[in-house]
Amino acid sequence: MTSLDDLAFTIPSLRKAYASGTTPAEVIAEVFRRLRIVDDPAIFLHLADEDALIEQANALGAYDPTQPLWGVPFAAKDNIDVAGMPTTAGCPAYKYEPKTDAFVVARLKEAGALVLGKTNLDQFATGLVGVRSPYGVPKNALDPTIVPGGSSSGSAVVVAHGIVPFALGTDTAGSGRVPAALNNIVGLKPSLGALSARGVVPACRTLDTISVFALTVEDAHAVFTAASGYDHEDAYSRKLPLEPMPASLPAPQICAPDARSLIFFGDETHSEDFEATLDSFREHGAQISRVDFTPFYEVAELLYEGAWVAERYAAIEHMMTAHPHEVHPVTRGIIGQAEALSAADAFKGLYRLEELKRACEPLIDAADMLCVPSIPTFYSRDALKADPIKPNSNLGTYTNFVNLLNLCAIAVPTGPRGDGRPGSVTLIAMAGQDGKVAAHAAKLARTHGPNLGATQHPYPSASPDRLGDVPLATDELPLAVCGAHMSGLPLNKELVSRGARLIGAARTMPDYRLYALAGGPPFRPGLVRDHNGGGMAIDVEVWSLPREAVGSFMAGIPSPLAIGTVDIEDGRSVKGFVCEEAGLDGAEDITSFGGWRNFLNSQQVRALG
Repeated sequence: MTSLDDLAFTIPSLRKAYASGTTPAEVIAEVFRRLRIVDDPAIFLHLADEDALIEQANALGAYDPTQPLWGVPFAAKDNIDVAGMPTTAGCPAYKYEPKTDAFVVARLKEAGALVLGKTNLDQFATGLVGVRSPYGVPKNALDPTIVPGGSSSGSAVVVAHGIVPFALGTDTAGSGRVPAALNNIVGLKPSLGALSARGVVPACRTLDTISVFALTVEDAHAVFTAASGYDHEDAYSRKLPLEPMPASLPAPQICAPDARSLIFFGDETHSEDFEATLDSFREHGAQISRVDFTPFYEVAELLYEGAWVAERYAAIEHMMTAHPHEVHPVTRGIIGQAEALSAADAFKGLYRLEELKRACEPLIDAADMLCVPSIPTFYSRDALKADPIKPNSNLGTYTNFVNLLNLCAIAVPTGPRGDGRPGSVTLIAMAGQDGKVAAHAAKLARTHGPNLGATQHPYPSASPDRLGDVPLATDELPLAVCGAHMSGLPLNKELVSRGARLIGAARTMPDYRLYALAGGPPFRPGLVRDHNGGGMAIDVEVWSLPREAVGSFMAGIPSPLAIGTVDIEDGRSVKGFVCEEAGLDGAEDITSFGGWRNFLNSQQVRALG
């Protein structure tokens, strides 16, 4: 049995503890012990009863490793519905009692997770500072003199203290990234529509998304994977070709603001820290282009003008008209600007956004991802008392444009700056590339090795095994695929239609070669073992295929491909696609790309160039 009092509360560490005999009830007791030590009553607006939550934990029964979040405690921002807990959105007069869970909360519960409670926020999710709440202000986990960040203040702080492995926030203008940067944790802002917003109090419904705070990138992406899924009852849910985190990626092409367009409001330490992070990328082979970021800043300025202020007003119109004095005065002043706007103003904003999108597109398309500071500087709580507006606006410098341009993003800690305050950058990519950008973020975090939040635990030095310890049922066959059958690619439907499920991304042992076979479409790779020491590890996905479907699946496999045994980097062997050497006539050796997706991406870049 594992001792819990100094355990890093990450998902892999909890799974390991459970596998060794620790019970969820013991973990919940430890959660409450840690919460009492932190002693910050402004973190939670509603907290589950400890005995009742222990009873829920006991009801999970024996450890079930097939559930990816079995026994993992988490918190939810109080604009996200949890059945049995009130939703206030930070406004006592708005309070209601939801009878059902938000779609995402239900998904996480189905994966085995346990809800600890509802966290504090800037009222109606309007703010990036975390101080606009009638329920008090959570203390920043690292430095109580600076703001905790918002609007998802409580969610970020509770994760940073290591009380729970992850928490849900929301993100419209940066509420899932700014608090992460201020508290030295990971903040994952998904592609719009990847996580259903059903059961979430809207801020700007067209731009809102649930976000994920976690101590590690791997944990954030694991939660995102468990929570994602198309919801036909949410008009803004989208069917996106979401992919797992690749096991390896080539060095990226990065677009970053040039020196003239970087904004730090006089914080030279932050400027130096950002440049050091870019230097680290270069040292690991990345190509970095520096560009004028003015078009992105112009997009950001639209967020609190015209259409989107009106959208915030529409979300709480009843409160603004019938109970205006129940709305936080700063929030009321911001959203109340909509009362002077016309429909023409809204359309002018929409038209201007489309024009600016055209200006931003070439910069986005020319790189694998954008890299920006997560925040431009730090602000104290006293600074917000003196000026409740300008510091908040400044904190959104590098976040406000992301949702308007329908991009995915992840804020990742990079270790302490020269003065000890936390460094953080945000990696941004096109919608649907959540897995790819997370893989780059994980590598960056492991390279810099920051502590986990406000704890003394170091960031894991190596990526945990993404296949995990998920056992297969006796009627399932693990199958490694390395090409067109991978998720999101043309032949993946041949697996999905037979009831196969994705176990995870992996890499082979470093003694394989990969070839782009002649012919097509569909274009296919061939995986061949190299017995002469010239191979390398190749990215694969491992799927579980019902054994009753194996025969029909194999019947459709054309020569020179076959099903053989593939050795995985962690020492396991599974069945998987291999290629007969006789079929390599006219094939191109693409081993150096490390995987089929990397090769396809290189072809797309080549075509664009």
